[in-house]
Amino acid sequence: MMIFEQLITSFFAAAAFGIIFNAPRASLFKCGLVGMFGWIIYIVMTEFGIDSVVATLCASIFVAVTSQVFSRMYKTPVIIFIVAGIIPLVPGGLAYDAMRNFVENDYNTAINLAAKAFMISGSIAMGLVFSEVINQVIRKAKLSAKL
Repeated sequence: MMIFEQLITSFFAAAAFGIIFNAPRASLFKCGLVGMFGWIIYIVMTEFGIDSVVATLCASIFVAVTSQVFSRMYKTPVIIFIVAGIIPLVPGGLAYDAMRNFVENDYNTAINLAAKAFMISGSIAMGLVFSEVINQVIRKAKLSAKL
């Protein structure tokens, strides 16, 4: 039952951020799907004992690739799907806990949590960049194959 709740919550979170970022109405469902699948990849990987940084990296690569595919299929800018799809992976709760521990003068815990939030944020950025690099390599290979 937990996976079903995670599916629904992440879908609505991604779709709601699509609304906040003024995504076209026709793409809101797809934005929700991108976010939902990215979050499920993260949850399944962490349930199998994989570190959350690696799980976030894999999920963000999936979100970026799926966003590029949807962008081409539906002739919509890729940023619409990426922004809404990546939102469930953002470590906001972890950053909040780090700041709360700083305020409570528990510096050891705060630094550990802040470092984890920073690494997860970096893995999101690396996943998006890595996906774009793969996309460019495939494009150039197709272009050179045509010549």
